[in-house]
Amino acid sequence: MSRSLKAVAGAAALLCVGLAHAQSNVNIYGLMDAAVGSFQMAGADSTTKVQSGNMTTSFIGFNGSEDLGNGLKVTFAIEHFLQADAGTAGRFVGDRFWARNAYVGLATNYGEYQFGRTTTTMFVSTLMFNALGDSFAFSPSILQVLTPQTGNRPAGAQMLSWYGDTGWANSVLFKSKSWNGLSVNIQANAGEDAANSFGNNIGGNVLYMNGPLAATVSYSKVKNDVIGAPAGFEDQETKQVGAWYDFGVVKVFGQYTAVDTTATVDTGTDIWGLGASIPLAGGKVLAQYGHAKEDGNAVEKTNKTFTLGYDYNLSKRTDVYAIYMQDKVTGADTGDTFAVGIRHKF
Repeated sequence: MSRSLKAVAGAAALLCVGLAHAQSNVNIYGLMDAAVGSFQMAGADSTTKVQSGNMTTSFIGFNGSEDLGNGLKVTFAIEHFLQADAGTAGRFVGDRFWARNAYVGLATNYGEYQFGRTTTTMFVSTLMFNALGDSFAFSPSILQVLTPQTGNRPAGAQMLSWYGDTGWANSVLFKSKSWNGLSVNIQANAGEDAANSFGNNIGGNVLYMNGPLAATVSYSKVKNDVIGAPAGFEDQETKQVGAWYDFGVVKVFGQYTAVDTTATVDTGTDIWGLGASIPLAGGKVLAQYGHAKEDGNAVEKTNKTFTLGYDYNLSKRTDVYAIYMQDKVTGADTGDTFAVGIRHKF
């Protein structure tokens, strides 16, 4: 073989080795959730409707990775919320298209760095340590911590606002590997939107999951991407602790959250919740109680929400559920919700 042919053969061999290391894949996945029932929050009228995303917000996503070798991987994800009941985009009118996640990252032997729009650490801690998970329709924890000013309550029954959202744009997120069940997540973003920016958002959580016990400590300070901020707004701090323990016959949850807003008039909300998940006949009974008390407004309010339901697994990817929720706010009529729904993962 001539010297030139040997060189070509050597280059081809090196290219094959490189391609073997640089393997990549792309996945399509998502979730569809829809329910029908009578929905009523405190102070509001009862409405019979078909509604999307009650137990988990419906979405479709694409992710993938490329193996670079030596313990390094390039990762990415783009995920889009949708409303299955009306076939419309986003969680609400005007929502970002890739609002759930939109990042590119680098995974190492020590953890993963993600750059773009990333899911907040406070949202993750909140959903993990209550019996109803990330349900924006039925979970007292999600309703009281993340959406106290919405949830179809009229103005007089709304609680103090929370400004964090479930994802931060223009962010960097570091997710560590787990060491004996212990992991650390650190997140920050840049306040690039001058109209609604008062600085950078920062947050993080510590998670411990080992055997039947799990616990978290979480913190966030929000300064940007704030809509409807009060006069003299500086920041909003959220501190949270949570835990669950699985006894086998019952899994119990506990959570406490303090939300403090610094503005011309400082305000705060103390939120605590207790819950349980009980395996039963191929599914589980779900119960969660949440108590939120605000401080700083001229008229202080307390919100008490209780949810009881049953979630039955038709398969590994499909479940059906029946829910009753009662919602109370100081000075408002009690709201009662009854709903049945189906959730499918793909």
